[in-house]
Amino acid sequence: MILKWLFDRTMALIGLLFLWPVLLTVALLIKCKMPGPVLFVQQRVGKDGKLFACHKFRSMTVGHNGSSVSVAGEARITPLGAKLRKYKLDELPELWDVFIGNMSFVGPRPDVPGYADKLAGEDRIILSLRPGITGPATLKYRKEEELLAQVGNPQQYNDEVIYPDKVRINRYYAEHYSFATDIKMILCTVLGKNMIYNGEII
Repeated sequence: MILKWLFDRTMALIGLLFLWPVLLTVALLIKCKMPGPVLFVQQRVGKDGKLFACHKFRSMTVGHNGSSVSVAGEARITPLGAKLRKYKLDELPELWDVFIGNMSFVGPRPDVPGYADKLAGEDRIILSLRPGITGPATLKYRKEEELLAQVGNPQQYNDEVIYPDKVRINRYYAEHYSFATDIKMILCTVLGKNMIYNGEII
């Protein structure tokens, strides 16, 4: 996966250099409209199960006591934060995580402790990958927050339905890696398009 490694760092650097006006603008908006820190930094499970600090623009109120599962429309997500999430602008600081080698452009999303670090058996192959900004499971569940808002118990639905399905998809990705497929997933993410992957639409 040397090509993937080189692509990640090169494109992350280019992204940071070209998108710095956007990063600065979003940071200023957060500072003006959402009292508190600009960045949300949280420990996530990375490659080989090691924890790393994942960086995102803050989209929630400070000091909330909500669960790790986010639901569209919940009070802890600020109006500005909702817009940042809608257009995925909250994830732009993850370009830095890609550049320093903690993440990749494509891979399983970095989970909080209690999920990915508890993978067992053959599913642990997922931990051989760097977490990604996007990936097959991310594409399939790009409207995850809206989906969770429609169920009675979002946490239970996530744990019993969505997360196991993500594990299945990410395991297939780890076992059938293709750089060409990575590029296609990046394009589908940027353009908001669907693609066929392992016989299903994601």
